[in-house]
Amino acid sequence: MLYWLLYEKLFPAIGPFRVFRYVTSRAMFASLTSLFLCVILGPWLIRKLREFQIGQHIREDGPKSHQKKAGTPTMGGVLIIISIVVPTLLWADLKQVYAWIAMFALLAFGVIGFIDDYAKVIKGRNLGLTAKQKFGLQVVVAALITGVLVIMQYLGSYTTTLNVPFIKQFHPDLLIHSLMGNPFTYVLGFVPFFLFFVLVVVGSSNAVNVTDGLDGLAIGLMVISAGALTVLAYTSGNREFAEYLQLARNPRTAELTIFCGSMTGASLGFLWWNSHPADIFMGDVGSLSLGGAMGVVAILIKQELLLVFIAGMFVTELMSVILQVGSYKLRKKRIFKMAPIHHHFEALGWPESKIIARFWIAGLVLALFALTTLKLR
Repeated sequence: MLYWLLYEKLFPAIGPFRVFRYVTSRAMFASLTSLFLCVILGPWLIRKLREFQIGQHIREDGPKSHQKKAGTPTMGGVLIIISIVVPTLLWADLKQVYAWIAMFALLAFGVIGFIDDYAKVIKGRNLGLTAKQKFGLQVVVAALITGVLVIMQYLGSYTTTLNVPFIKQFHPDLLIHSLMGNPFTYVLGFVPFFLFFVLVVVGSSNAVNVTDGLDGLAIGLMVISAGALTVLAYTSGNREFAEYLQLARNPRTAELTIFCGSMTGASLGFLWWNSHPADIFMGDVGSLSLGGAMGVVAILIKQELLLVFIAGMFVTELMSVILQVGSYKLRKKRIFKMAPIHHHFEALGWPESKIIARFWIAGLVLALFALTTLKLR
């Protein structure tokens, strides 16, 4: 909206407004807007959540030290979503569909998280939607976005090929074109792309969800991941950088820099209130929406495989849960004292603040490694 007003309408009359033409400038303004929105609206939301008695219910089998956190306002993800969507609407070129897809993913996964959080509040315990219900809703959202991307692929505005780190000439296609020539097998040709999309997006959403167990842990890691995605979105949409780094350039992804910048600013702003000891928790409405949006952005800018490093600590947390559950079901033995893995370190006696700081450091190292792979091709 402000982009349309300040650049498209007022720039011909006011020369200095040319600054709003550049993605870098608008990404900076979007980041600052989202940061200030989160910081300014935080006290109001915390007060309202307390008035409506929307507090966190602590899992009975979790660390005993967490019981004192019971009653802390939750569902703060609503603040995060507002602080991402509003700056994106203000500073992005809304004629570009990529920004709309990212916002849809954020809102759709946010709705799933909201339903889950609301169910927990109604039941008065840490049990909302069942795993099957949550996964089913996530798959439905993934299917809708997949359908849009397939249509865009045929219109030439998206590609289903993959960029493989370190191997610049290898670009496997996720569509089976040999099956798409026959009307009876046509739908089967999309199956690999759909399954891969579900793996990345639903996995990313749930990875952030399981990481959100310590004050500031998940949102601090999201600052790092969103910052890395901001850089990748810009380089993928910029002609000079894309050619220099030998990336698959898509100028339409440039506006995702605005969305990612907003996500970085909103995460930083929410960390202001969520840092230890937390004044508010993001809840599933925040973790599912941020994770889903992160996965969708990675797919849109064709850095799906690099997301393993960008979101390395989120992946580690999710894998610790999968390994723990799998080991117990197969061998009746646990690998960790408690899962996700941040609870394992708590059980070992590590202070919460030390776990958070060290996980942030590890996340930053992995994200920096992901960015260095852009040149190592």
